[in-house]
Amino acid sequence: MADLAAFHAWMSDFASVVADRAEELTELDRVIGDADHGSNMARGTAAVAALAQEDFGSIEAYVKKVGMTLVSTVGGASGPLYGTFFLRMAGPLAEVQDAGTAELGEALSAGVQGVLARGKAELGDKTMYDAWSPALEAYRNTADQGGEVRAALQAAAQGAAEGRDATIDLVARKGRASYLGERSKGHQDPGATSTTLLLESAARSLA
Repeated sequence: MADLAAFHAWMSDFASVVADRAEELTELDRVIGDADHGSNMARGTAAVAALAQEDFGSIEAYVKKVGMTLVSTVGGASGPLYGTFFLRMAGPLAEVQDAGTAELGEALSAGVQGVLARGKAELGDKTMYDAWSPALEAYRNTADQGGEVRAALQAAAQGAAEGRDATIDLVARKGRASYLGERSKGHQDPGATSTTLLLESAARSLA
């Protein structure tokens, strides 16, 4: 079960990880993007980490504020995508004080649907969705087998990592990287990388 404190811990952990890995994320983005994914994500997650838990009376309110903060501080393509993820994620968490496997699964699914609606990406386009899709599938499979939140999130993080690694051999069909055509092949997608970091952080913090 994940309560408000757990969600706050998740965002604090994610911000710390992004700060540590910002240079790596930027280097990945330098090759096939605008060379700003690391710096943008570090700025946005630092702003999220500064949100005080005691200012929020519910998980829904906190997660919604996380989304709004990311939209306004991250910039680039990632701000609207990550922001939309959390804004949509907040909906299924209304009235939820302790999110179990089912509630969290619904929230994650809603968030990813928001990412799809915003980014119009499909599996194989070499975007963060290439990490999200196998992550959701792994989460659902584990949940269907009776797995608790931690096990489901660990499975999701592993699925995301596999999807992230698979982007190396893909040719980008969306975003800035798509301008490179075949030259985008052989490089790991930065959005799929940060998505994996987000889920690895969730597996550490939400259960």
